[in-house]
Amino acid sequence: MNRAALVVAARDAIAKGSKSFATASKLFDPVTRERAWLLYAWCRRCDDLADGQDLGGARVAVADPAARLATIRALTERAIAGEETGDPAFDALGIVVAETNMPPAYPRDLVAGFAMDAEDWRPRSEDDLLLYCYHVAGVVGVMMAIVMGVDPKDEAVLDRACDLGLAFQLANIARDLSEDDAVGRCYLPIEWLVEIDVPPGEALRPAYRERLGMLGRRLADRAGRYEESARHGTPALPLRAAWAVLAAAGIYGDIAREVAKRGAHAWDRRVVVSKSAKLGWVAKAAWQATRRGALWPGHASRKGLWTRPRR
Repeated sequence: MNRAALVVAARDAIAKGSKSFATASKLFDPVTRERAWLLYAWCRRCDDLADGQDLGGARVAVADPAARLATIRALTERAIAGEETGDPAFDALGIVVAETNMPPAYPRDLVAGFAMDAEDWRPRSEDDLLLYCYHVAGVVGVMMAIVMGVDPKDEAVLDRACDLGLAFQLANIARDLSEDDAVGRCYLPIEWLVEIDVPPGEALRPAYRERLGMLGRRLADRAGRYEESARHGTPALPLRAAWAVLAAAGIYGDIAREVAKRGAHAWDRRVVVSKSAKLGWVAKAAWQATRRGALWPGHASRKGLWTRPRR
């Protein structure tokens, strides 16, 4: 497939796989938008391969996680090397790496996140949780920043981009506790469960819902901190990129805020952000983007926040 066909395939993937990201991506300039779609297509394809999903659909417990990881790793390495892979989503990654001069360490860091899941990795501490969040989402924020034109050597801005990915993933973990439990996964730190006296593997039982609601609020609180930090990176972005980032931050932030609001009932039904709420954030983010330097000065401290590994 040529580049134009890969862009069309990527656009269709994002339209079906993430309506929130699809909405935000429309705010980018055309070149950035296409590259964002191409990067998303690769991320989505890797996720689907790892979890046995179809464009982010229902997860299933896969019987061959090591083999799936080997496929992801091999195709990613071929794409990074500029080789055709025969898989449009991996070829899309190859285009993004070539066009943006993206350091190969970042796609490899995402693959390392899939390896953690393939090995049934579980976090013991909050720092463990944040390291996992980096590998499955924070690094996507870093790669997206590079797609938006951020210098790959600008560690301070990339830290803010990582913070947005961390916020997204913490919100997703809070929202998806029930879905993850159904396939035998739990991303709540063991230390947190011990703290509230919940046995491993039993967090979703009715007897523990009130306590679980406390952890849902804790995840939402952490997501809010990283969301706020990420906003301080937007002055370094072009106007339209900042607009898209601020819209996405608001939309995903609403997921975490709704989990916190529902408390013990957060998993009775899936938390979603309505179309009208998304459009509301698009409008609000337009105003915020024009005032981002005053609202969120880039020199603000990140003191007390976890920092990604340096590459």
